Amino acid sequence: MKTYDGKYGHGPKKDYSRKAVWPGSTQLFPLPVVMVSCGGYGKWPVPNIITIAWTGIICSDPPCLSISVRKERYSWDILNETKEFAVNIPTMDLLSVTDRCGVVSGRDHDKFAESGLTPVPGAKIACPLIAESPLSLECRIFKQEELGSHTLFLAEILAVRPAENLLDKKGAFHPEESGLAAYLHGNYYTLGKPAGRFGFSVKKTRRA
Repeated sequence: MKTYDGKYGHGPKKDYSRKAVWPGSTQLFPLPVVMVSCGGYGKWPVPNIITIAWTGIICSDPPCLSISVRKERYSWDILNETKEFAVNIPTMDLLSVTDRCGVVSGRDHDKFAESGLTPVPGAKIACPLIAESPLSLECRIFKQEELGSHTLFLAEILAVRPAENLLDKKGAFHPEESGLAAYLHGNYYTLGKPAGRFGFSVKKTRRA
């Protein structure tokens, strides 16, 4: 077993064994912060953007993710009727508009127009993507669950739309070069430098 060697998260061992007892709550962190675009056609001709942190990958085959949305949010009705949306990953440069899209309502604001963000057509869905996002995921809802305060929307990822200027010559995607953000207890954080690659803890080193 690898010992605490001070490298890649194996620093001096700290004692966290004395743990307080709090009531159950949403103390999971860090989380992604994403802008979900929806609408833009049919009953919802003006596209909307909702900023959320409660999202995540739930299956790889088929590729699926989930988002959780309160029923009183304007976007809930759009999602419930159209059954599709796009998850747009923001950058630190977009943090101000990302935050604003989470605190003002689409009932009273045209968020694309007011934020200066550019809607672009989806390839597999009718609602627009956000041009300024380095990565957009086109999604179609196949199931939703009423959980209490939030509705869980389960959706298949129909198309992945990376920015071409973040692809290297071999076609590999480098989103970290765009300056990504994360969310933790009401605060936004910039993501730091890579600390290791998946599987590094068991990777064999070559002998000299």
